[in-house]
Amino acid sequence: MFIHPRKGPMSLVQVVADICAYIERDKNSRYKIVLGTDSQTSHRETLFVTAIIVHRVGKGALFYYARNRSKPLPDLRYRIYRETELSLSCMEQLKEMGLVGLSADLPVEIHLDVGRRGETRKLIQEVVGWVTSVGYTAKIKPEAYAASAVADRFTK
Repeated sequence: MFIHPRKGPMSLVQVVADICAYIERDKNSRYKIVLGTDSQTSHRETLFVTAIIVHRVGKGALFYYARNRSKPLPDLRYRIYRETELSLSCMEQLKEMGLVGLSADLPVEIHLDVGRRGETRKLIQEVVGWVTSVGYTAKIKPEAYAASAVADRFTK
């Protein structure tokens, strides 16, 4: 189940229909699909939030997010891999629902919650390699706003 900030809970089918309608309203604009996942771990659980952003380049964006909970995952490497997996899995589900078939020329970016500072710098090559090997553009901090800003906002 995804959540749109104004429309509330939506199924993935509804999300795809909403995205298609958004694109239909302004067919002459350029669009890109951006996905990112962030996580927050407490002693009780790890909360993962995946954000889907449809960026109408130069004219705003539309976004949805989904929360997934798991047992606490204190290992940073495992959490980063799980975040990447959730983003890629979400994109595959969107493709299965026909989103990319709607407009195969929509660029897709996967935003990873890793950066050149801090402990995650050791994981950049691995997760960027994973994302690019399946055909998507990978972005890291500070360009990874889907993970480090949008998804992060809903993990609190």
